[in-house]
Amino acid sequence: MTGATGRARRHVTVRGVVQGVGFRPFVYTLAEDLGLTGWVTNNAQGVDAEVEGPARAVAAFCARIGTRAPPLAVVESVEERGVPLENDGSGFTIRPSSGGPGRTLVSPDTATCAACLSELADPADRRYRHPFVTCTHCGPRFTIVTSLPYDRDRTTMAGFPMCPDCAREYADPADRRFHAQPVACPHCGPRLTLRTGPREPEGPRDAEALAVARRMLAEGAVVAVKGLGGYHLACDAGDPTAVRTLRKRKNRGGKPFAVLADGLETVERVAMVGAAERELLLGPRKPVVLLRRRAATAAEVAPGVAPGSPDLGVMLPYTPLHRLLLGLPGDPPGPAVLVMTSGNRAGEPIVTDDAEALTRLEGLADAWLVHDRPIHVPCDDSVVRICAGAELPVRRSRGYAPFPVALPVPVVPALAVGGDLKNTFCVGDGRYAWLSAHVGDMDDLATLTAFERATAHLTDLTSVAPRLLIADRHPGYRSTQWARRAAEARGLPLRQVQHHHAHVASAMAEHGLDGSAPVIGVAFDGTGYGDDGTVWGGEVLIADYDGYRRFAHLRPVPLPGGDAAVRNPYRMALSHLGAAGLPWSDDLPCTAAATPEERRLLRRQLERGLACVPTSSMGRLFDAVSSLAGVCHRVEYEAQAAMELENAALSEGSGPVGDDARNDSYGFMLGAEPQGSAAPPTAGPGHQPDGLAPLVADPAPVLAAAVADVRAGVPAGVVARRFHGAVVSLVQEVCAVARERTGLTTVALSGGVFCNALLTEGCTAVLEGDGFTVLRHHRVPPNDGGLALGQLAVAARAEASRAPDSRAPESRAVDSRITG
Repeated sequence: MTGATGRARRHVTVRGVVQGVGFRPFVYTLAEDLGLTGWVTNNAQGVDAEVEGPARAVAAFCARIGTRAPPLAVVESVEERGVPLENDGSGFTIRPSSGGPGRTLVSPDTATCAACLSELADPADRRYRHPFVTCTHCGPRFTIVTSLPYDRDRTTMAGFPMCPDCAREYADPADRRFHAQPVACPHCGPRLTLRTGPREPEGPRDAEALAVARRMLAEGAVVAVKGLGGYHLACDAGDPTAVRTLRKRKNRGGKPFAVLADGLETVERVAMVGAAERELLLGPRKPVVLLRRRAATAAEVAPGVAPGSPDLGVMLPYTPLHRLLLGLPGDPPGPAVLVMTSGNRAGEPIVTDDAEALTRLEGLADAWLVHDRPIHVPCDDSVVRICAGAELPVRRSRGYAPFPVALPVPVVPALAVGGDLKNTFCVGDGRYAWLSAHVGDMDDLATLTAFERATAHLTDLTSVAPRLLIADRHPGYRSTQWARRAAEARGLPLRQVQHHHAHVASAMAEHGLDGSAPVIGVAFDGTGYGDDGTVWGGEVLIADYDGYRRFAHLRPVPLPGGDAAVRNPYRMALSHLGAAGLPWSDDLPCTAAATPEERRLLRRQLERGLACVPTSSMGRLFDAVSSLAGVCHRVEYEAQAAMELENAALSEGSGPVGDDARNDSYGFMLGAEPQGSAAPPTAGPGHQPDGLAPLVADPAPVLAAAVADVRAGVPAGVVARRFHGAVVSLVQEVCAVARERTGLTTVALSGGVFCNALLTEGCTAVLEGDGFTVLRHHRVPPNDGGLALGQLAVAARAEASRAPDSRAPESRAVDSRITG
């Protein structure tokens, strides 16, 4: 309120990512600069402040609080109201945090800032070589928060009382560490210890522990290193023997390792770095960035780091401990590039607990570099690639989670549990959805346990009390079974969302579509439970949040032996050849990959339909062509055959598919589905206006042309490019027919196949050239790591439409970065 003296007092509430980012110190400094009295505090909704002083200064404060916030803050809304003058004249204070109902947004963990790195390397600074240097602009947040409001006693730093020097910095408004909750120094902070086994005594501490760990890495050892969100297994990336040892111990097969490089110059020596990649590598999130590997990198990165792949997953140090592990100027020479892979056994979640690390990683590591700051929330490294100049997330975790996605439609409080592969789950309420960090594949008891802990933590952190659980329709998914048990135990309804509908809805929600108009949804992946009980995966849907109809799909073929066909792409190649009426000639690589006895058994299996569920999966067609072209016959990790096929195609040209003369693409045959073979009708945005059955894309002509090329000795890379071109042309043709029949002009590209940058770039180029608006993923992964967002948008919005009183009130947006 404004008094007769021209003074005013206003109460201001700020919502968004405003805790753990130096927001209260910023407010304090702003008020002091403007000569205002009052106070600021954290609460469960965000930040509250009251300011009093000359009306013009109060107005300036209210204008600047949302527009000049600290670099890590994201201000979603600023609400203000006049309150009575107090004329207390007591200056401006930071009050203790208050609890109570409500919600704020927690910052993700952030890479060490330049100022802290400078202190780390400065012999005159008291934090010289301190492995846990941090300030209000960087360091751990999400992984150490136990509850809100964000204060030291609600983090895993609660057990580290500040020394007088740190306490003085913490209380000084002019200091960069003013109210920085993880603040510490060598005298009062966490400490390092080197262990050589679960039954061995503790080894050297602090600087000596680091020096010994560096020496061991240089000598070829595998060291388990405790990071921000869990343990890594590290070794010298340039040592072929060390890499081979780690791969064998971890049972990694041929799956590529990520690496940690000591600086951008080193990265540019081993990989090609564009402007967008450079920005990601140097930015505050520092994910693993997939880069095209340079040919001559064996000195610093052994071929066994990423066998058979032209790409290299690279990150730069994002903690002071990583920086010290790679060395500071004057340190003894050591590896410039380290393999840095998740600290776990195959199929298990990342290890976070120190005692568990010593037992679960026994036999994998030669030593453990441990510190005593607990990790409250597991958080794997994020993986990102650049596609057509923009981010394409492959795994959204550290640096991104739990940053929320702003929803275009309100939802009731709900928990969507995602899928079984690359699992992430999602909680939502009102206009926000919070995606979890990467959980992993739900095929292990330890992963299920980690999933349960993570759901409990995220619902508590966001104050979302789910009134609805949401899962995939697949009855065999462990995530679906968990959701069914949880719904029964809690007395909550359970809604199940079709897999590919969730993929399309995920892209719609990410791009802010409110569902008032359907889209043409192209959902290509490896597997998803279809409405007819078969395995879908090559789908074009006309979809909105309320429903969908199957407009077109890949012609189904038998999936012989289920998982056996997934593990052995030559089985899919032979199945596709048989369905296309093409012989299993001995001169074809896929035929030669199977023994004569196996071929006889497989032929009998296909003829009799034994254990042969039909599949329309585009992912399995990529597998088939990969084997047919002689690229990959057996896989050791998910999507290996498809990834190697993309890599083969890229080896024949770097431009979009169709840009060079060698790319005489193959072609699918597009026709109507035979009468009587369509899946049961689904609730959705209308039926075919002309009563036509879904279109079917028959790959027989593609396979026949690929067979002819293979027999003619055409290089596998050319076959791969021609196949990619065929898929791009198919998407273009189907979308053109869909527009003609429906009038729709927006296409959403989703599903794990669209992690393929060559395919995504090609589809985007031809569709935009045809006048379509193309939605592709930039903030959540197109694979199953983004599935839960689509589940939430479909199911919780449907509930909200039946319960209008549950919708969250609108708020005035200040920063559009609340989008993921």
